Amino acid sequence: MNKEATPIKRALISVSDKTNLIELAQTLTSLEVEIISTGNTAQELRKEGIKVIEVASYTGFPEIFGGRVKTLHPKIAGGILARRHLDQAEATKHAIDPIDLVVCNLYPFAEAIKKESVTLEEACEQVDIGGVTLLRSAAKNFGWVTVLSDPTDYPAIQKYLLEEGAVPYHLRKTLATKAFAHTAHYDALIFNYLNEEEFPLLKPLSFTKAPLALRYAENPHQRGAVYKANSKTDKFSLLECPPLQGKQLSYNNLYDAYGAVETLREFRETACVIVKHATPCGVAQGATPLEALKKAYNADSLSAFGGIVTLNREVTEEVSLFLKPLFIELLLAPSFTAKALQVLKQKPNLRVIATGEIPPLTPLLTGRFIGDDLLVQQRDNHVLKKEDLEVVTKREASSEEIEDLLFAWKVVKHVKSNAIVTAKGGVTKGIGGGQVSRIDALKIALSKGEGASVLASDAFFPFRDSIDYMAGRGVTAIVQPGGSIRDKEVIAACDEAGLAMVFTGIRAFLHG
Repeated sequence: MNKEATPIKRALISVSDKTNLIELAQTLTSLEVEIISTGNTAQELRKEGIKVIEVASYTGFPEIFGGRVKTLHPKIAGGILARRHLDQAEATKHAIDPIDLVVCNLYPFAEAIKKESVTLEEACEQVDIGGVTLLRSAAKNFGWVTVLSDPTDYPAIQKYLLEEGAVPYHLRKTLATKAFAHTAHYDALIFNYLNEEEFPLLKPLSFTKAPLALRYAENPHQRGAVYKANSKTDKFSLLECPPLQGKQLSYNNLYDAYGAVETLREFRETACVIVKHATPCGVAQGATPLEALKKAYNADSLSAFGGIVTLNREVTEEVSLFLKPLFIELLLAPSFTAKALQVLKQKPNLRVIATGEIPPLTPLLTGRFIGDDLLVQQRDNHVLKKEDLEVVTKREASSEEIEDLLFAWKVVKHVKSNAIVTAKGGVTKGIGGGQVSRIDALKIALSKGEGASVLASDAFFPFRDSIDYMAGRGVTAIVQPGGSIRDKEVIAACDEAGLAMVFTGIRAFLHG
């Protein structure tokens, strides 16, 4: 592997994105670099008076099939791939001259598939073949060849050529690595567009580092970054929501905010979700955003201290005034009135993010890294309806209790297992989650909420002890999946206590 700085005597330029191109070509021309180029790129360069040799003239073979084949020729591939210390004699025999610089970016496939009207045939026409070959060839031979796949890198190359007359090894290696990332990203986009399998044997992923710099990761001594998915199946992305004010976001801010919005997406009614340490601590529906906020905050004001507040309706001046004396880390809502923002500006450290309209949960795959490996599953976007409930006790739940049971079920889906949620009147009263024992989660939830309420459990009760504990403590109705070998004992305990209980037939674990 050659690690010496390499001069550039011949360059091949074939780009779709022509940003910064003229300045680069002018620099190359001033250094007497021979430029080879393809049709459209060559035309752009000639308009600026830059001398260009077209690929067809260079190879002696015309572009064919409507431009589908133009750079796939031994004089091009050989000029890029030839190892200068090993292949020179063979290259001379076949009249192949070395190409020292390849400047290439690919057909705009991503832009093409964003158009709702695009056909499969039109999308496939934007699949670049020659460009990928050029990039991979140049990147493979980075010991001798410099490859430019990103227009933002052109100035660095110009600087080295003008000041030192050559490109150093470390930069050639960095640029080669970037080119491989570029082609891998491109292939992943195409795969995800064409793929129809839910769990394909191979699943290439593609992400781009977001410009958003994180303050730190989970703890200040850890570094963190956030990457934006290049292939999207969800209509909502937190990274596309503009921050309106506040301190720099941290890893925890984004993770908690996403969890809060995911819970909020369960509701089409006016609702507020408050999250602390990735767990809902107060959730409420209301006739107005202010009412929903007050109810959610008062559901557990102690836990809401330093939490994240999300609303699915516009924030008004009245909402901002209620929040003004409170300590919260982050406020998210679809929009904010001008007067509301004036009030919030008095809390300069408060992070404020406009989400735009928050869509309901959509069916898509979600995943979690386990080391270098990836677990993937369908998102739990199941909507529980009244007709899905199976009454299993002697006493049936009232219509008001049914409404609260359905509300509590929406929330318990977003609480770490083991999870218990109590609720009354469309407001959470107590939330207990993340416990290794279900009865411990129950005790926490009941300790936070007093008075009559319904209760949701994310999984079945394995013993009747939880029912015996809640008897006489204000719980009137229960929703749970059912399916335990001791269901009969649990049902009997409910009947003895005069509680109504319904089974969902579906579990709502959340382990991540």
